[in-house]
Amino acid sequence: MTASPVLARSLLFVPGGRPEMVAKVARCRPDVVVVDLEDAVAPGEKERARAGALAALRAERPGAGVVLVRINPPGTAWYAADLAAVADAPVDGVVLPKYERVEQLRQVRAALPAGSRVVVGVESALGVADARPLLAAEGEDRPDAVYFGAEDLIADLGGRRTPGGLEVLHARSHVCLAAHLAGVPSIDQAVVAVRDTDVFRTDAEQGRDLGYHGKICLHPLQVEAAHLVFTPSAEESARAREVLAAAAAGVGVVDGQMVDAAHITMARGVLARAGIGRAEA
Repeated sequence: MTASPVLARSLLFVPGGRPEMVAKVARCRPDVVVVDLEDAVAPGEKERARAGALAALRAERPGAGVVLVRINPPGTAWYAADLAAVADAPVDGVVLPKYERVEQLRQVRAALPAGSRVVVGVESALGVADARPLLAAEGEDRPDAVYFGAEDLIADLGGRRTPGGLEVLHARSHVCLAAHLAGVPSIDQAVVAVRDTDVFRTDAEQGRDLGYHGKICLHPLQVEAAHLVFTPSAEESARAREVLAAAAAGVGVVDGQMVDAAHITMARGVLARAGIGRAEA
């Protein structure tokens, strides 16, 4: 059985080494909670973090529609044990980082219960270069969502991160484009300035403009901002209704702006994101 796509405005990562935080994340109401056994845990703490995080998950499921565990990448010393432990845990699936080959996803799906969700991270030079064939695979070889990891990509390339982000713009756009063509929900890069909500919101707006469906959140403060950016406002929804109504009536202009097929498609997308559906279409 193929899992359903993971649609998320916010993908909140919780450090696996801080199991006491697992039960608290419900306060900020993220769409998806990810208990992180990879980047958030030092190499010497991996086994302890895994045991503590899974014990916390068994004791109390976090308050979110989807709960996942980010395992360590294939080829690491912790990958097999992570995957085996998560397969028996009360979660909805896993986040597979450093995704580079379809065989990696195939192996993860085979180890998990039927219907488990798998979100992949495209965050290496090879992963970004091969994003389209990786995401366009058929059936269970297609992931349920993808996130773009800018920090790991630049580390892999030996580049430098800048406030403007031009160094990752091509890769960021490429992953979003590949995801769209494959029909895979896409989740935008993290903002590591976790308490600067202005920086986060600006970056989220850029991701939304590119076509991303949601954003990685590293702190509860970022969740509200992500929801504001990736949920169309009442004004945007009203405008979308106007465009569809005008198109249905054969009117070619709304507020002095031409209405054509592209504008109709965008209006439908706005209403779909707002949860209104396509009744007006």
